[in-house]
Amino acid sequence: MGEDASLFPEEKLLNAAPLVEDETDELEDPEFVLDSLPGEAESRAAPGSSCPGKERSVDKRKQRSAARARIQASLLRRDLSHLDQLHEEKDLFIQKTRGELRACRQRMELLTRQQEGVLAEMAAERAANNTAAVGRLEAASLRLCLELENERDLQAKMTAVLQESESAMWHIEIREGQLEDARESAREEAEAAGRCLRERAAEQLRRETGASGKAEWSRLLRVRRSVRLQKEHGLRHQKLVEDAQKNHRKAVKFLKASLVRIRERERKEELEAREHTRRRMDAVLALKNSISANRETLRKFQAWGQAKAELAERKAQAEKEAILAQGGDAFKHLCHQRRRQELEAQTRAFQEEQKLRKHEIVSRILKEEAEEDRRKRQPAPPRPPPGRPSLRDQTWSYVAAVCAGRSTEAPTHPRSLSPDAVAGPLPSQLVKAMSSESVQGHGGSLGWEETLAQPEIPGLWKEDYEPYQVPKEDVDRKPVGGTKMDKDILAHTVQRLRSRVTCRQVASGREFRGCPFNSRPRLIHFKDFDIGKVYKKKITLISTSYTISYCKLVGVEQSLRDFIHVAFEPPGPMSAGMSCEALVTFKPMINKDLEGNISFLAQTGEFSVPLKCSTKKCSLSLDKELIDFGSCVVGETTSRTVTLTNVGGLGTKFKFLLASESCEMDTSPSLLKISSIYTYEDTGFYDKITTSFSEQRMAGNESSPTDVPSQKESGKLDTKGQEEGRPSEGVALTTTVTMLPNEEQTEFSLGEITEGEIRPFSSIRVPVVFTPMVPGTVSTRFKAVFKDQQCQTLYFKVVGVAIDLPVWVPKPNVDLKICMYDRLYQDSVLIHTRSKAALRLKFEVCKELRGHIKLLPKTGYIQALSSYSVQLKFLPRHSLPEDAGKYFDKESRVLEAPMTIRVADQIKPVGFTVHAVVTTSDLELRPPGLDFGYCTVYEAVRTHVSLCNHSLLPQEFGFVGLPKFVDIQPNDGFGTILPLETLQLDVIFQPTKAREYNFELICKSEINRCFKLSCQAVGVHPPLELSHYQIKFAATSLYDTSVATLYIINSHLSTTSLMHSVPRIGSGDTPPVGPTSFEFLLPPGSPVTISPSVGTVLPGKRCLVRVAFRPVLPTELIHQEALQALTKDAEARSSRKDTATQRKDQRRQSFSVLRLQNQDRLLRASTSQPPELQKEDLTSSSQEYQAAQAALTRSFQGKFDKFVVPCVVASGDTKDRKGTEPLSFSPHNTLYLELWCPAVAPSIVVVSDKGKTVADFGDIAVGHRGIKKVSVQNVSPEDLDLEYSVLNPHGPFVLLNPISKLPSGETQVLELSFSPRESILAQETLDVITKRGTLSLALVGTGVASVITCSIEGGILNMGYVIARESVSSGFKLQNNSPLPIKFSVQLDSLSTRSRDQNRLPQFLASPAQRTEVVGTQNYSGQSVFSVVPVEGVMEPGRAQDFTVTFSPDHESLYFSDRLQVVLFEKKISHQILLKGAAREHMMFVEGGDPLDVPVESLTAIPALDPKRREGDPQPGPPSPEAEELKPILVTLDYVQLDMDVPAPPATRELQVGCIRTTQLSPKKTIEFSLDSIASLQHKGFTIEPSKGIVERGQTKTISISWVPPVDFDPDHPLTVSALLQLRGDVKETYTVLFVAQVVTGP
Repeated sequence: MGEDASLFPEEKLLNAAPLVEDETDELEDPEFVLDSLPGEAESRAAPGSSCPGKERSVDKRKQRSAARARIQASLLRRDLSHLDQLHEEKDLFIQKTRGELRACRQRMELLTRQQEGVLAEMAAERAANNTAAVGRLEAASLRLCLELENERDLQAKMTAVLQESESAMWHIEIREGQLEDARESAREEAEAAGRCLRERAAEQLRRETGASGKAEWSRLLRVRRSVRLQKEHGLRHQKLVEDAQKNHRKAVKFLKASLVRIRERERKEELEAREHTRRRMDAVLALKNSISANRETLRKFQAWGQAKAELAERKAQAEKEAILAQGGDAFKHLCHQRRRQELEAQTRAFQEEQKLRKHEIVSRILKEEAEEDRRKRQPAPPRPPPGRPSLRDQTWSYVAAVCAGRSTEAPTHPRSLSPDAVAGPLPSQLVKAMSSESVQGHGGSLGWEETLAQPEIPGLWKEDYEPYQVPKEDVDRKPVGGTKMDKDILAHTVQRLRSRVTCRQVASGREFRGCPFNSRPRLIHFKDFDIGKVYKKKITLISTSYTISYCKLVGVEQSLRDFIHVAFEPPGPMSAGMSCEALVTFKPMINKDLEGNISFLAQTGEFSVPLKCSTKKCSLSLDKELIDFGSCVVGETTSRTVTLTNVGGLGTKFKFLLASESCEMDTSPSLLKISSIYTYEDTGFYDKITTSFSEQRMAGNESSPTDVPSQKESGKLDTKGQEEGRPSEGVALTTTVTMLPNEEQTEFSLGEITEGEIRPFSSIRVPVVFTPMVPGTVSTRFKAVFKDQQCQTLYFKVVGVAIDLPVWVPKPNVDLKICMYDRLYQDSVLIHTRSKAALRLKFEVCKELRGHIKLLPKTGYIQALSSYSVQLKFLPRHSLPEDAGKYFDKESRVLEAPMTIRVADQIKPVGFTVHAVVTTSDLELRPPGLDFGYCTVYEAVRTHVSLCNHSLLPQEFGFVGLPKFVDIQPNDGFGTILPLETLQLDVIFQPTKAREYNFELICKSEINRCFKLSCQAVGVHPPLELSHYQIKFAATSLYDTSVATLYIINSHLSTTSLMHSVPRIGSGDTPPVGPTSFEFLLPPGSPVTISPSVGTVLPGKRCLVRVAFRPVLPTELIHQEALQALTKDAEARSSRKDTATQRKDQRRQSFSVLRLQNQDRLLRASTSQPPELQKEDLTSSSQEYQAAQAALTRSFQGKFDKFVVPCVVASGDTKDRKGTEPLSFSPHNTLYLELWCPAVAPSIVVVSDKGKTVADFGDIAVGHRGIKKVSVQNVSPEDLDLEYSVLNPHGPFVLLNPISKLPSGETQVLELSFSPRESILAQETLDVITKRGTLSLALVGTGVASVITCSIEGGILNMGYVIARESVSSGFKLQNNSPLPIKFSVQLDSLSTRSRDQNRLPQFLASPAQRTEVVGTQNYSGQSVFSVVPVEGVMEPGRAQDFTVTFSPDHESLYFSDRLQVVLFEKKISHQILLKGAAREHMMFVEGGDPLDVPVESLTAIPALDPKRREGDPQPGPPSPEAEELKPILVTLDYVQLDMDVPAPPATRELQVGCIRTTQLSPKKTIEFSLDSIASLQHKGFTIEPSKGIVERGQTKTISISWVPPVDFDPDHPLTVSALLQLRGDVKETYTVLFVAQVVTGP
């Protein structure tokens, strides 16, 4: 209520006076003129007074009081209109608010009814056990509750707003009642002013009647002229309409014909479309029928193939059984048979292909011969150079060489071809040659081109062709080398061609960068080539650019041009995703690896496709580096095989022998060899070889990890072979049986194949035989050597164990891996026997482990030459470490249990060992118990719990049966814990209501073990709650501000806990219902502000809280940076000073003395500088501080802070506390607000003025403008769009050049202007807004008013009376009281042009009320009457300027006037001074009385003679004394009679008689005046003193006139008396004074 009561204070209403004063000037000025006339008449008609100065001061005070009264009246009218406007606006707002509140209440009632209906339906559905409907109704009920709560909040807001509006409305009505009297008086004044305006309007109407007559006549003339023009325009329009109609009829005719043609064409197109659709439908149906028929055919073929496959499989199975029955190797036989079939199939396919190629070559040759005959009949084209044969000649020579049996290598030079070869062989010979040639490369492609040669330009090969000759006149037109423009164009084109970029490709604002085409394949690789053969590969180029692209072949590298030819036809424009093909032909001439690129050119640049040609190489590898035979009984023979694989394209000779032997490979075979050749043409053969090889190698590595170096070496060779291998060549294997006559027989020996030749892309299996002689372990190392020097020697190792027992265990070590206590593990142990009789077996476990390990059955029989399986069960108990004894290692937890198998009739038992690592399954929770303490229902408490796995195995765990108020993260308390790992789990407790909690958390492992964790807590329901408990600010730049809002809600309305939960701590008492206070406790030094931080919330209300985050740099960091900069500067200055001192001292001192002095100086500088720097006062406004701040801002890398702000709560109001006594805040009712505050580097920074963000304009004069430039730079990696906050449109600050976009890394200049309109300290903030942050610029400036005082009071400078053609001067001063220098200029209205006065009536024709001009009579000579010096200049602060005004009239007039204006800074008018003066031809003057003429001279001067003389004709002769000019003076006296019983004072007026001081010589220094008829005047009540007298030069005398009505005076008839006033000086002047006296009853 206190705020509403002061809505319209009187001071605020009165301070805005100028706004109303300007609007009412036009109404107030006429009243001022009319009111001032009676006062002047009284001052001129009152004689006998001796104080003229006092009368003038009284008049001035009256004028001031009247002006103040008018100003107050205008302010009052302004206030009343403002109150009426506010009253209407408030009334409208209240009505609108009441309507919205009514609608809100209706919505609340509707929601309440819907909620009741939903509750009823929910109860019915719940009774019907309809869970789905109950869930849906619960969701609807929750939504209705939320909507109802929102409507209640809206109703509370609208009620508060309505109450505030009604309170403001009451204050407005009270204020209107207070101003009701003033309103009535203002209304009366307005009516009086209206009457005056109506009178003036009537007068104006009379004046304008005549003007309206003339205007009506002019209007009639204009009407007649316009009627005539309209008729002419109508005739022209009618003619145009007729022409348009004719043209329209013609156009309609042509349009109809065009429409007929268009419809006919559309009909034909429709028929064609239908026909096309019909044909397509027929084709689709035919295709469908064909597909169904093909499906039936395929189904028949599939059935036939399946039957054939089954038949072949049965046949193969029968052959296998027959071979096995005969004791042969069935697998080897099948393999040979399969290979033979494949070879036959490949041979047939090759023969068919050769036939097809033969026919194709013959057809091509015949076609070419026919073309040759046709070409011979045509005119012969120009012959090619003789040194270079044509492509056809090369082809014929090559074919002839093939037929003659020579080498297929291409000739090194075309000139080596013989004429016979050029002529070509017979067709039969060609067919035979081509049938025996194997053509490499792409199927169907040949070594020569199919297309026939044609000239590039048609007609070029004609006989009558003549080259074009350039005319001489065209050659001589341009200078040698071209013009300058041609040279520039040529240079620019050459530069673009060199850069291989013809144009840039830009689409959707993005420029294409990268390779414009992708190649498939990416690498063109010709493997294992033969010299003389031709290889071809096709590549596909796919366009990947944004728009249409072009592609052009540039060529291949210089080193590949003799071997590589690219056939590429430019495809033209290609869209993105389209492709074109190029054919690459490789004809090797040398046996050497080649590498290079094929270059293409697109409009965006050059790109290339890599090319590689590799020769045939040998790549050999072994599939095994370790062969483990295992256990073998002495006397038996076991064999294994090792495979030697060649994945290269070159074959070589090999030899297997012991690693200790040495051997040199030679070309002559010295051993007995048995050869068998196998050729493979299957494309998948290489894949089968490598797959089997890798599997066997992995098996070999798992069997024994020995001989690692040989494995790595073999792996390298294998990898090399895989890279260079190609499974399309034939493989030739040579199997050799090697006899070793001189070598001793060992346990290990090689099989039949020990040496031979391995073909490309083939493999050889070498058998290794193990024949143990004595029991024990045997190992031997073998190697494979090769004839090719580039192939490395391969090594492999053979290991075997010789035993002499009939019963053995293949796996003597049974590894049970890692086992847990109290868990059962089982495994089977396989036992083999070599005995040909059944044996009895007994299985025994050592007595220490009989409680943990069992072998079932304990006794068994194994049959002859068979195997037996025994079951092993292992159930480790916790007593295993004590029971096992020496078999268990407690540190490593490894169990090695020996098991024994006793065989009947055999002394030595068979043993095997059980290996196991036994570990526990325990999980440990630390700490064993949790106490969450006090926790509010609006927040959650998080505690860390460690889960440790003591087991050596990973275990899955999970917390099951969690209460609703507990959550465990991560993964909701489920997961897998690794061996010996400790996991940190977060236990989150969020109470649902206020009570004490005691519960247990159960963690179960995958083996169903339970581990418990006891927890306790106290739930707290605080009296207040926050709308948000976590605020995540956006990434905020340094010195920018991010704002978020939240509410503090007091929902504690009742102490009854039956309806809703009430605030309490645990099970404690409920606090009383009432106002509750809060306080946010911010951490010190945080960049966060909360307002209000302290407050009180009433029950059922909420309080809005504003949270602002403004990241700033720490002050200590800025001080440190500034001190470092100062230290560097001081060191630099000291070093420069020491350098200069050293130069001076080097001439006087020795080197040693100089070194000591330097050390001394450095020590003094280092000890003296830090204290000096620390003593400097680095304030925030110092340059060093701001420079350091700007440097740190630019190098800021970002920062993330998280703050938790506690909000303590206490019962009671903050206003009720006594003094500074704090409220009793409970620590358990504390609310916590979490703030995430990411700070980033600013995207734009200020680089001008050392990075200052404060633009201080300083002191600027009012009405002037100061401009300041601020340079901003974009330091972010992307271009930014700039937006700006809105400055105060009526404020002094303006942004002159708003920049819309700031590119990355660039700097732009913002121009800011400050134009104060009043004396004020202005401050605003300009926010430069980008998507990455905001830069705030503080704008500060002081507007200084130009305060100037004038020594002239009242604004009028009267120069008095002056003799015509003489001058008089007067001075005044202007004082500069402002702190700024002021530039001034002085202007006279008479010297300025005013276009606004051109349409006004002359002054002497206007009424006195309309005479507002201040420029009066001027000189006849054209020179100004008044002059001022100085005209312009500058006034310093606190100084005064003297001005001199000179009055120089050139004729007699009483109405010389002008206005002097003092203009500051060529804009503002500071003072206006009215200059007045009068001029006489003679030295005497009389003033006073009532004005009888206008203040402007007429065009002619009429002498004031007697009426008879003026009316009659002028009489000749000299003038008589009676004919001198008589000047009238009117003196009006008003006798005020208020009371008839009390005598009133006499009416008084004054006349001034003066003598002008002059420089002219005159016989008389004084003037005399006398007034006749004194006696008659006294008889009629007039008293005149003095009636005569003498006036000195430069002096004036006052004639006082007073009047008292005589006894016989008639009040109804004014008294009129005249008298003559004579003045005698250098001339004689006579004035007729007319006295008019009357009695009035009021002022």
